[in-house]
This record gives sequence, structure tokens and C-alpha cells, in this order.
Amino acid sequence: MSTVMGRDLEAMLRTVSRAWAWILAFGVISILVGVIAIVWPGATLTAIAIIFAVQLIVGAVFRFAAAFAVPLESGWLRALQAFLATLSFIVGIYLLGRVSLSLLVLALLLGFYWMVHGFTDLFVGIGHAELPDRGWLILSGILSVVAGVIVVVSPGISLFTLTLVLGVWLIVFGVMGVVRALQIRTAAPVLGPGRATA
Repeated sequence: MSTVMGRDLEAMLRTVSRAWAWILAFGVISILVGVIAIVWPGATLTAIAIIFAVQLIVGAVFRFAAAFAVPLESGWLRALQAFLATLSFIVGIYLLGRVSLSLLVLALLLGFYWMVHGFTDLFVGIGHAELPDRGWLILSGILSVVAGVIVVVSPGISLFTLTLVLGVWLIVFGVMGVVRALQIRTAAPVLGPGRATA
């Protein structure tokens, strides 16, 4: 049994070892994107705003198609789907020409999301005394609510700071990916086909 499990693990490691170049490339790309986010935070925010607007437009097209794709859908649901798709399309087109407004909408959505998420964690932590380490859940909820309030009150500064934090995180994540890829490449000869047949 242990021999079979050992062979399965070895086969899995051998498969992963063949993908080390992809992991390395992903790590390098993450580092480059992180550096871009730190060096040019304004350009990064502009790209995020454009992606957000394009996502609304593309999502609207798919939603509109889905509204008429289901043959047995009721009329009012079809109308609601079509209305939401049209609204999403109009908002996406509008925000595409107004990057600063798109960023403001994104910041407010992020802030409200964090507040709702934080209040949820807070209520769960307070309401369930049986949860292990519920103190951390309560603390996490408080921090999330505070972060959400800060983003809603000062969205411009908060987005700029978030871009810098995202850049640092991407660099750290990329470095870890590069190190992991090099470790896998080093271990690859050990996991060659000769070892597997042995």
C-alpha cells in the first residue's frame, strides 16, 4: 500500500517538475506587475478602472443573451434580466469614458463590501461562543469594518495605498514563485524516469 502511494506521489511530483518553467514565468510576471503598480500607481489604477468598465460591458452582453437563451423562462424574469443587462451596458460605457468616476465607484464598492464582510464576521464571532479562536474572528471583523469606513470616507487616498500594498504583495508572491520554480527544477533530475521504474 505504501509502495503504491509512494509511486503516486512520485508521479505527481514528476508532473509538477515538468511545469517549473511556467511557475517561473508566472513568478517573474507577478514581480513585474508588482513593480509597475509601485512605480506607476496612477497608470495601474487607470488600467483597473478600464478593466472594471469593460467587464460591465461584456457581462451585460452575456446577461442579455442569457435572458433569451432559456426557453421556459417567465416573461418578467426575462424583462428583468434584459433591464439589468441594458443598465450594466450603459454604466460600463459611461465609466469607460470617465476613469476617475470608475475608480470612485470601485473604491465605494470595495469599502461597502469590507464593511458588510466585517459586520458579518463580527456578528458571527459574538453570536457563537462555541467557535474556537473567535477572538480572532471578532478582531478581523472590526479591522474590516474600519478599513471599509476609511475607503468610503477617503476613496482616493485609500485606492492609492491599496495599489502600493498590492504591488508589494505581488513582488513577494512573485519571488516565492521564482524560488519554488528553481527548487522544482533542481529536484527534477532526482525524479527522472529511471527512479520511477526502479
